[in-house]
Amino acid sequence: MKNQGDALVSDGVMVDYFLIKGKGIRGYLKNVRPLRKYLDGHSYDAIHAHYSLTAFVASLAGAKPLVVSLMGSDVKAAGWYKFIIRLFAWLFRWKAIIVKSNDMYRDLGIKPAIVIPNGVNMDCFKPMDKEECQKRLEWNSMKKHILFPANAARLEKDYPLAEAAVKLIPCVELHAFDQTPNEETPYWYNAADVVLMTSKWEGSPNAIKEAMACSRPIVAVNVGDIAERTKGLEGCYVATTREPGELALLLQKAMVFSQTKGRERIIADGLDARNINQRLLEIYNCVRA
Repeated sequence: MKNQGDALVSDGVMVDYFLIKGKGIRGYLKNVRPLRKYLDGHSYDAIHAHYSLTAFVASLAGAKPLVVSLMGSDVKAAGWYKFIIRLFAWLFRWKAIIVKSNDMYRDLGIKPAIVIPNGVNMDCFKPMDKEECQKRLEWNSMKKHILFPANAARLEKDYPLAEAAVKLIPCVELHAFDQTPNEETPYWYNAADVVLMTSKWEGSPNAIKEAMACSRPIVAVNVGDIAERTKGLEGCYVATTREPGELALLLQKAMVFSQTKGRERIIADGLDARNINQRLLEIYNCVRA
C-alpha cells in the first residue's frame, strides 16, 4: 500500500494515510470512531480502502467516495464472507471495487469489479550483481540460496511446504523475510538463486512481480495469477501439485538459470508502477466527478 501511495505522490497526487490499529474484526471495528472523527476534519476527492475489513471500517465511518481494493485472502474466504462484501458494496455504494487478478474476479462474482494488479517500482526492483548482494547479506557463496518471499510465520504462505522441498536438495539454504525493511528486499531477491512461493492462496502476489522485475528464476505453486504472469518464461516454473518432490525438481531446474526475461515481461504487460498509477488515477477522476 505504501509503495502504491509513494508512486502516486511521484505523479503529483496528494496522499494521506489512516492506519488501522488492531487485529481481527473487533480490532478493526475499534477504528470506526477515530476514522469518522478524522474525516470530519479532512476533505478528499477519493478514499481508497485496502482489504475488506478496512473497507467495512471506512463504510461505517461514512467515508465517501470510497474505492475498495480486495486482496487474495478476503476473496478466497468462505461464501458467507463474500456475501458480506457484496452487501457492504451495495448498502454503502462503493464507487469502485478493485481485484488483483482474473481469478479473484471470477471468485468474487461482482460484475462491475475492475482487475488491476499492484504495480512494481522498476527503479527499486531491478537486476543487481548476485555476488555483491550475497556479500551484503552475509550469505555463504559456496551454497545455493532459495528465497521464500514472506514471513515464515504467516500460515497462508505455507513455509513448511517450502522447507520440505528444500530439504530434498543438498547444499541449499532457505531464507525467509522476517520484518525485512521494504528498501532491503531488492538485495534479497538478487542474492537468491531461485525465489520460491508456496502460498495456499494469492491474488496477484507482489513478490512474484518483484522477483520478475529483478530477473530472478522462480518456482511457485499454482495460485493467483502466477501461471499467467510467468507463462513461457524460461527459468520460471509453476508446479502442478503441492508435493515437495515436484517442487524440489523444479527448483533444481530453475537453479540452472542465472537470470530470466521476467523484467521484460513486466514491462510488456504494463505492470510497472507508472502504468498502474494511470489506471488508478482514471478511477479516482471518475469517482470524484
